[in-house]
Amino acid sequence: MGNDAGSSSPISITDDGSSRYEARSSDGDVVGSADYLVRGNSVIFPHTAVDPRHRGGGIASALAERALDDARDRGRTVVPACSFFETFISEHPEYQDLVAGA
Repeated sequence: MGNDAGSSSPISITDDGSSRYEARSSDGDVVGSADYLVRGNSVIFPHTAVDPRHRGGGIASALAERALDDARDRGRTVVPACSFFETFISEHPEYQDLVAGA
């Protein structure tokens, strides 16, 4: 039934303060990350990664939601340079207004 390792334990999402959101397991292990760069009033998301053992558990989506919600809260637009962010935004209309130039 697929890999649900990512959903079997709580995951916390934090902005580590150095241009990277991290997803951590309840043990404190980093199981995913989303890198970002701030350029003026825009946030560029160039890369998202999830540990292969935790794929399929919604970790990348949780990272995207947190990052995009933070961008909205800060009044910033986003540039989805990462293919995951681009697909996520196209599938979630509630975030499409954040895309720079949209």
